[in-house]
Amino acid sequence: MNLQDTVKKLFIDRIERHIFLCADQSKPKCCDKELGIACWEYLKKRLQELGLDRPSQLNANCVFRTKANCLRVCLEGPILLVYPDGVWYRQATPEVIEQILQQHILGNQIVKEYAFYIHPLDNIVKFD
Repeated sequence: MNLQDTVKKLFIDRIERHIFLCADQSKPKCCDKELGIACWEYLKKRLQELGLDRPSQLNANCVFRTKANCLRVCLEGPILLVYPDGVWYRQATPEVIEQILQQHILGNQIVKEYAFYIHPLDNIVKFD
């Protein structure tokens, strides 16, 4: 398998949003390690259940997820980041992740109660 095959297999060309979650840290600082892992498992499961983890007939795009060792905001974790929107969320427990998925990812409304910083990426470059 070459790199372009991997791009197609992972639907990288169809990613609409990318969620990063600080979880399973080598040195837990922002939250308890077990909580971070539980939140990661919840995020994976819910993206799949909602059909957001890959393109479908109902949705041409998908949401990618990445488990980060540390997002360097070592307070009020787990920390969750949504790109390209550039929305940083605090206290991303399973309950908060569900709110983020329903309101932000599906409803395009930032969950203001947990958002602590917004810095969108607006200079996206695509290579042919």
